[in-house]
Amino acid sequence: MKTLFAKKSEIERKWYLIDAKDAVLGRLAVKIANYLRGKNKPVFTPNTDTGDFVIIINADKIKLTGKKLDDKVFYRHSGYPGGIKSETARERLRKSPEKLITESVWGMLPKGNLGRAMLKKLKVYRGPEHPHIAQKPEILKEF
Repeated sequence: MKTLFAKKSEIERKWYLIDAKDAVLGRLAVKIANYLRGKNKPVFTPNTDTGDFVIIINADKIKLTGKKLDDKVFYRHSGYPGGIKSETARERLRKSPEKLITESVWGMLPKGNLGRAMLKKLKVYRGPEHPHIAQKPEILKEF
């Protein structure tokens, strides 16, 4: 029996639409990462980008469980002394919910060139409108 390795020319990409309204961030991010990697396909190959495109709408209506809205803190540092900046999940959800979802999905993808290529197939929008109607995305209701 031969092992099947997906070739770039043989990969068929689909577009999926997910409504993030009232979805829990972590559980949604896992499913998004699986579709971006292509783990839902029988031709999944770990070292090849076999995934599909994913469109997320209503990113501003996503939920976090427990006290994560106030207790979860995101840090970044400028590299200069005293240059640490922090913001809570509530502030990030208010300012840029797209970034909150994108960074949680990025944590579940492989790091390096392959993971960055997969992340480019994720399109996140704050409201219910998106510009990808021409691609005829398939609506996923399992969230």
